[in-house]
Amino acid sequence: MNSNTSVQDKNTLEDLRKEAREHFKQCKFLKALELYEEILKNSQHSPDDQQSASTWDLSWNKCGKKNLNELIKALYKNSTLISLDLNRNKLGSEEGKALADALCKNSTLTSLFIGLNNIGLEGGKALAGALCKNSTLTSLDLDNNWIGSEGGKALADVLCKNSTLTSLRLNSNEIGSEGGKALADALCKNSTLTSLNLYNNELGSEGGKALASALCKNSTLTSLDIHDNHLGSEGGKALADALCKNFTLTSLDFQWNDLGSEGGKALAGALCKNSTLISLELTGNEFGSEGGKTLADSLCKNSMLTSLNLSYNNLGLEGGKALAGALCKNSTLISLDLTGNKLGSEEEKALADALCKNSTLTSLKLGYNNIGLEGGKALADALCKNSMLTSLDLDNNWIGLEGGKALADVLSNNSTLLL
Repeated sequence: MNSNTSVQDKNTLEDLRKEAREHFKQCKFLKALELYEEILKNSQHSPDDQQSASTWDLSWNKCGKKNLNELIKALYKNSTLISLDLNRNKLGSEEGKALADALCKNSTLTSLFIGLNNIGLEGGKALAGALCKNSTLTSLDLDNNWIGSEGGKALADVLCKNSTLTSLRLNSNEIGSEGGKALADALCKNSTLTSLNLYNNELGSEGGKALASALCKNSTLTSLDIHDNHLGSEGGKALADALCKNFTLTSLDFQWNDLGSEGGKALAGALCKNSTLISLELTGNEFGSEGGKTLADSLCKNSMLTSLNLSYNNLGLEGGKALAGALCKNSTLISLDLTGNKLGSEEEKALADALCKNSTLTSLKLGYNNIGLEGGKALADALCKNSMLTSLDLDNNWIGLEGGKALADVLSNNSTLLL
C-alpha cells in the first residue's frame, strides 16, 4: 500500500467514525451499527473503534421508549455489539417484552443492563422466557424493576435450565420469601452462576434459610449479596452454618440484616472453619460487644479473610479492645471498617497499639467514633511506627487542633499514608 492510499484510507475511516457518532447521538442505532461494522473491516481500525462497536452505554434515558424500536432493529442484525446498558430509561413491561424477543434472536450480546426501569412482572416473565432460548448472555442486570415474587420464580425456573448466565442482579425487586425460596432451589441445580445480587428483596428468615441450604449444595457461586433482607438471627445462623460447608463463596454481603449478637457469634464460629471467604460485609447488624468479641476471636484463627466491614454494630469498649487484640495476631486482613461503633479514646489507644504490631492492614476506617484528642494522639504515635497503612479514615472524631497537629507531623514524615 503506497502512502497516498494509506492517507486516503485514514481520511475515509475518520469520516466513517464521525458519521457513526452522529447517527448514534441521534438514536439512529441501526445505521450507527452498520457504520461501526464497516469501520471494523478496515485494517487500520483502532481499539477505540472496537470499543465503540461492541459496548454501548445508553443509560440515563439516552435511548428511552421512543427510540427502543430502532435499537431492537439493530439488535436483530447486530454482529458486533456485546454489551448494552439501558439502565434508567423509563422502560415498562412492553419494552421489556420487546427486548426479550430480541434476545431470542440475538447471538452476540453477552451483557445486558436494564436496571432502574419498570418492566414489572410481565416484562420479567418475558425476559425469563428469552433466557431459555438465548445461549450467549452471561451477565444480566434487572435491579429495581418490580418483578415481584412471580417474576423471581420465573427467573428461578430459567436458572435450572440456562447454562451460560454467570452474573445476575435482582436488587430491589420485591421478590419476597417465596421468590427467594425458588431462587435458592435453582441454585441447587444451576452450575454456571458465579455472582448473585439480591439486596433489598424482603427475603426474611425463611428466604435466608433456603439460601443457606442451597449454599451447602452449590459449588459454583463465588459472590452473594443479600444485604437488607431482614434475615434475623435465625436466618443468620443458618447461613453461618452453611459457610462451614461451602467451599466456593469468596464474597458475602450481609449488611443490615438484624443478625444481632447471636447471629454475630454464629458467624464467628463459621469464620474459624471457613477457608475460602475473603470479603465479608456486616454493616448495621447490632452485634454489640459480645458479638464483636467473638468475631475478634475468630480473626485470630481465620487465615483467609482480607476485607471485613463491621461498621455501625455498636461494638463499644469491649468489642473494640478485642478487635485490637486480634489485629496483633491476624496476618491476612488488609481492610477493616469500624465506622460508627462508639469506640471512644480508650478503644482507639488499644487499636493504636495494635497498629504498632500489625504488618498487613493497609486500610482502616474509624470515622464517627468520638476518639477525641487522646485517641488522635495515640494513633499519630502509632503511625510513626506503622509503615503498611495507606488509608485511614478519621471523619467526625473530635480530635481537635492538637490532634490535627499531631497527625500533620506524622504525615510530614510518612510516605505511605493517605488521610
